[in-house]
Amino acid sequence: MIGKNSISGTLKYVEDYDGFSGDTSLNSGNYLVIHAEVPDVEGVTISVKVTNPVTLDDDGIAVLRIADKSTQTVTVVARKEGYSDVTKVFTLTDLVCEAE
Repeated sequence: MIGKNSISGTLKYVEDYDGFSGDTSLNSGNYLVIHAEVPDVEGVTISVKVTNPVTLDDDGIAVLRIADKSTQTVTVVARKEGYSDVTKVFTLTDLVCEAE
């Protein structure tokens, strides 16, 4: 669940998820899926990052690997030419990350 300043819920431990990375050491863990879009507004780009920026797919979805919820945050930036960027940072300390 996305709250005002945090994301909460339970992340299952996933093994052998090859859709995340070509680096096999990153293909197991706890993953958070973000769906970010601005409906009915053209020309807006949205970027999402935990540690590094992630490209949203054509449906506005990004998969983020959560390695340390106590230090990681999710940053969402909405950008439209001619307007100021809107940035929102969410803490992850309320997430429960199940172990393998």
